[in-house]
Amino acid sequence: MRGLTGAEPVRARSAARAASTATAVFAAVVLFASGCGASGTGARDEGPARVDGGASPAAPATAASPTPDRVDAVRLIKRDPAVSAEVKRELKPCVADEYPVDVSYGNLTGAAGDDVVVNVLTCGDAVGIGAYVYRRQGDAYVNVFGAEEPPVYAEIDRGDLVVTKQVYDRGDPVSSPSGEIVITYRWFSGRFAEKYRTHNEYGPVSGAVPSPAPEG
Repeated sequence: MRGLTGAEPVRARSAARAASTATAVFAAVVLFASGCGASGTGARDEGPARVDGGASPAAPATAASPTPDRVDAVRLIKRDPAVSAEVKRELKPCVADEYPVDVSYGNLTGAAGDDVVVNVLTCGDAVGIGAYVYRRQGDAYVNVFGAEEPPVYAEIDRGDLVVTKQVYDRGDPVSSPSGEIVITYRWFSGRFAEKYRTHNEYGPVSGAVPSPAPEG
């Protein structure tokens, strides 16, 4: 399954989100990150979740087919009790029956089948409002990671989980974050453990506007 937008490189998607309209980003930030401080990325991050024998599957895995690793990501999100009611409420079709989700498949946890990374976005501006990882366990997929601090986006990079979160300093307009935090997670002992964290600060988009040449 493929959403409206592909899983672009982290920096390119960060730049696209930074250039999104203030109205769309403000709506996402207010809805999901109310109560956050003057700086930081938001208010809610479910974070890594441990997998054990008592974990409740979010949804049954798809039946065998020529592409058995493909899942119904929208159904997976809507049936997952670990996903917030706010994200589920915002997950609506943008056009016809096309939902704003990005889905990636890859080996993150060493499971028999591919793990599934699902990013839930806003329509139009593709602001990430939720990022999740599902691990195949038996005949079901289990939520093993969740982040709900918009703007947020998760990707698979050479077997690691890379999560990018834009951050704001006091006085930043919602359309222009001061930078981003890029966190790399690696699967270890039944859970995702943070391995690296990078804080990138954005520079000015353009320099000073040149003065017009004096008339002769």
